[in-house]
Amino acid sequence: MSNNSSGGFAFIAGLAIGAVAGAIAGLLYAPDSGEETRRKLQDKSKDLTEDLQDKFDDFKETVTDALENVKAKVEEVKSKDAKKA
Repeated sequence: MSNNSSGGFAFIAGLAIGAVAGAIAGLLYAPDSGEETRRKLQDKSKDLTEDLQDKFDDFKETVTDALENVKAKVEEVKSKDAKKA
């Protein structure tokens, strides 16, 4: 289970890094003034930060739900074992 969770986080991190690199490359090669480029970088940075935070929140919620399900299953198994004993 931990391999699956860390794989999801690695994928999200890779996706975010790729998006940032692509956005920076696109802005640096665009024929804009320095001031306009800096403004665009700030805007893109803010957008990407918000997107990454949303994705992280979704990931955290998924992990929390999975942990709650595991805890419920453990309690279920414990109660079945207690009834057998």
